[in-house]
Amino acid sequence: MRLKRNGSYTLNGKSKGKPNGKKPAPEEKKLYLEPEYTKSRITDFEFKELVMLPREIDLNEWLASNTTTFFHHINLQYSTISEFCTGESCQTMAVCNTQYYWYDERGKKIKCTAPQYVDFVMSSVQKLVTDEDVFPTKYGKEFPNSFESLVKKICKYLFHVLAHIYSSHFKETLALELHGHLNTLYTHFILFIREFNLVDPKETTIMDDLTEVLCSSSGSSSNGSGNGSSNSAGAQNHVKER
Repeated sequence: MRLKRNGSYTLNGKSKGKPNGKKPAPEEKKLYLEPEYTKSRITDFEFKELVMLPREIDLNEWLASNTTTFFHHINLQYSTISEFCTGESCQTMAVCNTQYYWYDERGKKIKCTAPQYVDFVMSSVQKLVTDEDVFPTKYGKEFPNSFESLVKKICKYLFHVLAHIYSSHFKETLALELHGHLNTLYTHFILFIREFNLVDPKETTIMDDLTEVLCSSSGSSSNGSGNGSSNSAGAQNHVKER
């Protein structure tokens, strides 16, 4: 069964996070962890049920449909604060004390500003999800053998964007009264990548405090692994690269 999705490339870059080398400053209070804000949602739907693979749907089709949807929603969420995420305000792609770099198609490490990094991510993902050879929408067309690994890379990059919004632009999100949307999107996304083990838990550890608060009420365990018992064996593999 082919699911309708929104509208030969590979992700040329890869990111790598590492401590920024500076002496850590006293940890600032994380506004996004305040109970008055974490309880904000736009729906109380049980996302744990929503992300589960329906019996009549092919796994790759389910991954493709959801990944494309998350790409559009995260891109839209970032666009709401993009005017505040500039080369001056965000000189590096940082989340808490971790800095991410982009790697070009030749493997060259690129230190870039946060808006540049996000642009690299969104441009690369846009090419993928609109490529019929990678994300086929026509009946009878097969997914490539590399499809699952590409989905894992996409999800890793999208997580970086969400984490940056929380880490650097939650005040702006709050001022726009969009924190309920952000919390809902984050919860849905985290439960999805856990269900199919699409992102190495080590990659998402940096936001574990938020994940525990937002996902604890959504029937998700806090160890970073989905139950995934009904999924294919391929869905059990964890991303090794950082």
